[in-house]
This record gives sequence, C-alpha cells and structure tokens, in this order.
Amino acid sequence: MTQISRALSRRFFAPAAGAVALVAFASAAAPASAEIQFSFQERDIARMVSIGGSCNRCELSGRDLTGAAFTGATFMNATLVGANLRGSELVGSNFSGSDFSRADLAGAELSGANFTAASFTSAQMSGVSAMGATLIRARMDRATLTGAELNGANLNGANLSAANLSGAEANAATFANVNARGANFSGAEVSMSTLSNGDFRSANFRNAELNGSRLTGGNFAGAAFHDAELNRADIRGADLSGARGLTQEQISRTCGDAGTRLPSGLTVRTCRGISPVRIAPPAPPAPPVPPRVRNIVVASGN
Repeated sequence: MTQISRALSRRFFAPAAGAVALVAFASAAAPASAEIQFSFQERDIARMVSIGGSCNRCELSGRDLTGAAFTGATFMNATLVGANLRGSELVGSNFSGSDFSRADLAGAELSGANFTAASFTSAQMSGVSAMGATLIRARMDRATLTGAELNGANLNGANLSAANLSGAEANAATFANVNARGANFSGAEVSMSTLSNGDFRSANFRNAELNGSRLTGGNFAGAAFHDAELNRADIRGADLSGARGLTQEQISRTCGDAGTRLPSGLTVRTCRGISPVRIAPPAPPAPPVPPRVRNIVVASGN
C-alpha cells in the first residue's frame, strides 16, 4: 500500500521504564529539537500517534491529534487549547492541571484518567466516555457534554456553569460542591449520584433520572424538574423552594427533613427508616499496556 510520511518538529523526552518513547511537540522555549518522521500505511491513519511516558507543561495548543492514543502517559499542566482530539484515547493517563479550553474531544475515551483541576472551558465533549475519571475541581463551564458517559466519575467541586449534559449518563457519579448554575441535565441519567451542597440554580433537570440520588444541602432555586424522576431521592436540607415543575407526586417519592425547603403547598416525609438506593461506583479500568513502537524513525537533531 502507499506509504504516507509526515515530518514533525518535536522535542524528545526520555520515557519512564517500560514505557514507549514519548514524542511531543516542541515549545518555543525548547533548547533543542529533533526531527521525528512518522511513516505509516493508509490503514493506520486513524491511529497516527501513540504516546506514553512523561511530558509536563507540554505546549500542544491547536494541534491536530485526531485519534491519538495517550497510553498511561503523564501530561500534567499541559496546554491543549483548541486542540483537535476527536476520537482520541487518554485512558489511565494523568492530565491534572492541563488546559483543554475550546478543545474538540468529541467521542474521546477518558476512562480512568486524572483531570484534577484541569480546564475544559467551552470544550466540545459530546459522546466522551469518562467512566471512573477524576474531574475534581475541573473547569467545565460552557462545555458540551451531550450524550457523555460519566458513570462513576468524580466531579467534586467542579465548575459546570452553563454546561450542556443533556442525555448524559452520570450514574453513581459525584457532583458534590459543584457550581452548576444554568447547567442542562435534561434527559440525563443521574441516579445513585451525589449532588450534595451543589449550586444548581436555574439548572434544567427536565425528564432527568435522579432516582436514589442525594440532593442534600443543594440550592435549586429556579431549577426545572418537569417530569423528572426522584424516586427515593434524599433531599434533606435542600433548597427547592424556588424550583419549577415539582409536583406532590414527585416529592412524595423522596425523603427530607425539617431543613428541606419546598414550593408552597408541597410536603415531604422524613428520611427516618428510609434508606436511599446506593450502588458502588464502577471501578476505573486498569491502565493499558503501552503499544509497541512501530514505523518510527528518529533522525538526527543536527
């Protein structure tokens, strides 16, 4: 088959023991660079780049990394603003503190990866699979997560303001202490999840499933709950007084306490003797074995 070659100016980093050679784009401050030539056949185009090892503070903004596989890699504090990562694989990798603002990660595989304090502001993340991912204190404001799989993900303290999670699967996920003002959860599955002490003002939960979830201590002023499922949800201490679309039938299926605030005319039973549904979050997948390096030629840096 026809061979296709691409020459890219990159900085070479020594990989950790047992990891594949790391190839990363050079930043402007790089002291030296090497010419790396990738040669692959047409059938390999969908997986042009396989990356492992470590590259802290890498500058990858605006790069086309479509289908790239970051295998067990460490890319802490990397900059990937506006990068194209459609269909990429970041499984089991560490991208904590990295900046994915305005990046395109549609259909990417993020399961078991660490994105603590990372930024996904205005990122395109439709259809991503992030089962068991760590997104603690991540910035995901105005991000598009329609149809995303977030089962078992930890978003404690994340910023989800104006994010679109319509149709997402986020069962057994942690949304505690989040800022989700104006977020769209319409049609999402958020059952057996923790939404405690979150700011969900003006959020949209129309047709969402919140069965067995904890809404304790949350602020839901202006939030829409039309046709939402709240079977055995725990709303102790939750402020739902300004919520829209709630009915007595929905509230009768929940449990609360004296601190639960509801719209006028609605009443809740206490949680005494009622045990909300709980399931253990799915365990994140084990980090994959780095692939063998194939068809890579390292030319002289001179």
